[in-house]
Amino acid sequence: MKTSDFNYHLPEGLIANYPLDNRSSSRLLVYANEIEHKTFKNILDYFEEGDLLVVNNTSVIPARVYGNKDTGGSVEVMLERVMEDNKALVQIRSGRSPKIGTVITLDSYKAQCIDRQDNFFILQFDKPPLEIFNSIGHVPLPPYIKRPDEELDKDRYATVYEDKKLQESVAAPTAGLHFDDKLLNAITKIGAKVATINLSVGAGTFQPVKVDNIEDHDIHSEYLEVSPKVVDMVLATKKAGKKVFSVGTTVTRALETAFMDENHKGYKGYTKLFIYPGYKFKAVDRLITNFHLPRSSLLMLVSAFVGYDNMKHIYKTAVNERYRFLSYGDAMLLKKHEV
Repeated sequence: MKTSDFNYHLPEGLIANYPLDNRSSSRLLVYANEIEHKTFKNILDYFEEGDLLVVNNTSVIPARVYGNKDTGGSVEVMLERVMEDNKALVQIRSGRSPKIGTVITLDSYKAQCIDRQDNFFILQFDKPPLEIFNSIGHVPLPPYIKRPDEELDKDRYATVYEDKKLQESVAAPTAGLHFDDKLLNAITKIGAKVATINLSVGAGTFQPVKVDNIEDHDIHSEYLEVSPKVVDMVLATKKAGKKVFSVGTTVTRALETAFMDENHKGYKGYTKLFIYPGYKFKAVDRLITNFHLPRSSLLMLVSAFVGYDNMKHIYKTAVNERYRFLSYGDAMLLKKHEV
């Protein structure tokens, strides 16, 4: 398929720049053979006893810092991944790309550009990178949110179930932003179970697919952990004829990576799994997700899950009904398309 097949017109006014006051007050588009318009708290109506809800408990690093090159130019540094020996893989925005050897001053800290990998740079820091970013970093709001981060983002650009010990992501698993403690408790009272996986979301999640043929796209890699216990819970849910709900594309990518191994022993490591139309889902039955950018790998995953024509219909409807799009926007609950 062509990348252009996944284009659609997204009016700028539909991009949500702020979250709603209450997490579960977002709108919810439900698609299970036909479209319904609900509020996110109504998602409770779609759970049954024995169902399984799988969430990503990663925590977001304050991954954006500002500084100056030794030549005087200002820079914005966006963390992608911490490496060994106080090194980190980063994106850098500046008037001119820094050269190898350039020293960057970040408040009271120093970093030197020692290598480049495609669109990323490797910086050698004078202190542990996480110590620096936690000290002076800003909430890494996505590039399509056209405002500086604010105090409210420290709470709202994070899930209520994040594990702060797993501070590894540079973007939030945003489908989970709609859940509050009250809603999660109500789901468990029905008799559904909740399981957690961990996937470290990288900035590559925002990169558009630039090749003409989607099969030629070199998708970003992400580190994940799916325990054998979670795999067993998924298998037991399916054996009982119940539904596995995936909260977001990160959980979907993690579970489907784990289920590529027919021995079902869980998975720990990096994945480059690229899910696009034609992919056969092995683990996920229902997908809870936000509305994604045109021409993005995340939109291609949704298309694979719900069916290409259904995806086009859903997005056309969402635009016409003026749903709020992207990270702070509204949500969808999708049933897997059965071929």
